[in-house]
Amino acid sequence: MCDRFRVKDFRGQACVVTGASEGIGRALSLALARQGARLVLAARNEARLASLAAECAALGAEALAVPTDVGDEAQCGALVEAALDRFGTLDLCVANAGATMWSRLDELTDPGVLERLMRVNYLGAAWLAWHALPALKRSRGRIIGVSSLAGLTGVPTRTGYAASKHAMFGFFDSLRIELAGSGVSVTMVAPDFVLSEIHRRAAGPDGRPLGESPMHESRIMTAEACADIILRAAARRDRLALTSARGRLVRWAGLLAPGLLDRLAARAIRERR
Repeated sequence: MCDRFRVKDFRGQACVVTGASEGIGRALSLALARQGARLVLAARNEARLASLAAECAALGAEALAVPTDVGDEAQCGALVEAALDRFGTLDLCVANAGATMWSRLDELTDPGVLERLMRVNYLGAAWLAWHALPALKRSRGRIIGVSSLAGLTGVPTRTGYAASKHAMFGFFDSLRIELAGSGVSVTMVAPDFVLSEIHRRAAGPDGRPLGESPMHESRIMTAEACADIILRAAARRDRLALTSARGRLVRWAGLLAPGLLDRLAARAIRERR
């Protein structure tokens, strides 16, 4: 195994990961398992979640699967309760669960998509943080909010998605200030396009999943590479993790050349990578 996965920053730590059954969440869970973390894995797909828990156990980690829909506040609370019942503490909370869309707003025939994206991407993360915060204060733990590069700029065909990811930044950046001196760190992550099944489930104009990825998947980052960047940033308690050169360009172009940023976003969607 590559040396980057031998770092023991999270050995023995109790970690909740939402959206754990695939993509970035799955890669994070397996990387944490290799480090010897104690895992509470959350996602809606119970079968995939159980399979992942078994894989993590085979790597020597203790793993609890908790089927969870983060779009339901009560289930976010139950997830945190399950973690505390099992491990007695909570050291790391990864708000990773997400959903996306692929449609121009003027082609959208089901506006309910916009609400669903906000409930999963923003409210699911906010509810999780609220329920987890007392335990995280006791452990002086870490929060990771997995947003998106779309949380830093507008992106055509992703209006509702970008809005929900912008909301994540507003929430967690505000929470970071509130938590100053508490010992709890907040790391925001803005991944570029990452290889994941989320693209196949993207809501089309009628609100139904596309069924196939619109991305050129051979040309985008793997979930494993993204997870590596995220865990390194979390271990350092960084404020922000950007996963690509384009992400760093977006960060500065938004301040210095917003017109250029609009053109870059439009080109990224045209090229689908």
